[in-house]
Amino acid sequence: MKHVIRSAARDDIVRQFRYYLLDQDAPQVATRFRQAVQKTINDILHMPNAGTPKILSSDALADLRSWPIRGFENIRIYYLAKEDLVRVVRILHGKRDVSRILEEEQVENESSH
Repeated sequence: MKHVIRSAARDDIVRQFRYYLLDQDAPQVATRFRQAVQKTINDILHMPNAGTPKILSSDALADLRSWPIRGFENIRIYYLAKEDLVRVVRILHGKRDVSRILEEEQVENESSH
């Protein structure tokens, strides 16, 4: 199974990495976070339907699922699994307004078609 990381999700990874590296002055944690993201994506690729469904109002994101990043359980990967492709939509911390962010992402996706 293949995967694609959308640009918004890449930005999420960079933002969280920089938070650990610069704001927390924890380069080891930043590196561990980046490695944990990749390991978690690999886990998702092996069992894409195991993630928790995320119910949103959009048909475009009707099959959205989430999975916590190993070792960083407050941060979840939000993804769509279709046939042989996993599309990583966002990577968000639980303290954020996840539903609002994802709904906005969905509007952005629909307008780009």
